[in-house]
Amino acid sequence: MNQVIDTYCDSLKLSTIQSEWRTLTEEASKDNIPYHVFLERLLELENQARIERSRQTLLKLSRLPFKKTLDTFDFQRINGVSKRDIEEYMNLSFIEQNQNLIFLGPPGVGKTHLAVSIALEAISKGLKTYFMTAQELVTSLETADAQGKLDKKMRGIAKPSLLIIDEMGYLNLSDNGGHYLFQVISRRYENSSIILTSNKTFSQWGEVLGDGIIATAILDRLLHHSRVFSIDGPSFRMKNKSAE
Repeated sequence: MNQVIDTYCDSLKLSTIQSEWRTLTEEASKDNIPYHVFLERLLELENQARIERSRQTLLKLSRLPFKKTLDTFDFQRINGVSKRDIEEYMNLSFIEQNQNLIFLGPPGVGKTHLAVSIALEAISKGLKTYFMTAQELVTSLETADAQGKLDKKMRGIAKPSLLIIDEMGYLNLSDNGGHYLFQVISRRYENSSIILTSNKTFSQWGEVLGDGIIATAILDRLLHHSRVFSIDGPSFRMKNKSAE
């Protein structure tokens, strides 16, 4: 009997039930638990395990550079955004409405930390999330274009519910970088959400992209449904360096 149950579990990919049914059977027999309650517990364990495996897969595929939550963010050191502001977006309704979030500010004020904390919440809710720096994004598209796979790459970038574009402006993009970025923004416009971080003001994007017209076109779409936080304050990295 045991082997038959294990065989069915293996065939149906019920790995958690396969590992737990013996223990729960003993408990059910000992405590005289009704059959339907026993079955419900088994199915609940399997469902919870699958949800957790899915979350871990989403986390791995997201390419997040680290795992940081709001609990470790020091809002007292900065201006321009409060904990209440970010908590408002933790319900992820902005993703349901295909809206964007933009964090502007000098290096070290926690822009990426805030973006990642929201991304972790999205992943915990089962939403596909993808993280890339602006430079990585453009480079990957240039490579795909050279290989004749640009459209396929664009479709892949359009799929995640939430795309994080980090460090926009940290480095000036290549000559065609603005055109690639425009295609990404256009594909996701009113279809899915973006969180973007940048140490440059919008007026400087023409210089970063090497094309003022492209910069205007990108900002027109990016800002249409967005909330912008302009953050200012001392660098967290310099604070930690001083503490050393």
